[in-house]
Amino acid sequence: MQPSLAEHSGWRHGQTIVNGVRLHYVEAGHGPLALLLHGFPEYSYSWRFQIPALAAAGYRVIAPDMRGYNLSEKPAGVPAYHIRHLAADAAELLRAFGGEGGGYLVGHDWGGVVAWQTARRHSELVQKLVILNAPHPNRFLEVLRDVPAQRRKSWYVALFQLPWLPELLLPRTAKQVEHSFRASGADPQHFTLDDARQYAEAINQPGARTATLNYYRNMARRTLANRMRELPHELAMPTLLLWGKRDGALDIANADADELRRWVPNLQVELLEASHWVQMDAPERVNELMLAFFKNGAR
Repeated sequence: MQPSLAEHSGWRHGQTIVNGVRLHYVEAGHGPLALLLHGFPEYSYSWRFQIPALAAAGYRVIAPDMRGYNLSEKPAGVPAYHIRHLAADAAELLRAFGGEGGGYLVGHDWGGVVAWQTARRHSELVQKLVILNAPHPNRFLEVLRDVPAQRRKSWYVALFQLPWLPELLLPRTAKQVEHSFRASGADPQHFTLDDARQYAEAINQPGARTATLNYYRNMARRTLANRMRELPHELAMPTLLLWGKRDGALDIANADADELRRWVPNLQVELLEASHWVQMDAPERVNELMLAFFKNGAR
């Protein structure tokens, strides 16, 4: 059954091969490209409040299901989810839909992790960068080292390294999905049982549980030295960081603007009264800030 995104007037579904992997995407609007990358355990439906706002404002919105998620292909094996492959996926999408000039790149959670790395590895394709509750890798390593609360909040990453058990623990029914998102702070006004049904359908796609967990499994297999070599150098493009202050998994120290400007000098940080699911909890404010940023850039 096609997810309910297909029911929205003017939204188009498509498939494309990038970096050797078939990705499903949702498209809306016309104009400069805005590529939206979702997080875990989500898919393109995560952007249901942003897609119409950006399209109405004159942007061509592409919201893919990232590799391993929902209707996209799910390559086998943990190495297929190395960050270089994920960033290459995003870069090819930017080039395919935006040309050699790329476009605006937006990422939440794991999509934000991929967006940070895409901006570092393929900076010529990223005109402006928007990150929602995803830590800059340099800053995250510092926070993980110096902030005990972050180490406590990151317990689930160790759990996800176990074989088969995490697959069993991921929610299966709409009610379980609803409880999981509500327990992590999702606003009931913007996350309904009908929404949970859409997420449950995506999570239950064949192979999706293992594929999406492999993002975390690959991350943990890389040594600290390798991660340090891959960290972004200074990013020159205008960057907007939107951060829900009630994030239960990521400490607010990750959103310290003064610290982040060591690597991202052209940075604007906005703290919102929202959970980790900031684009769902505060959609009107997120849309307002994104559109103003696309028009004017970082302050």
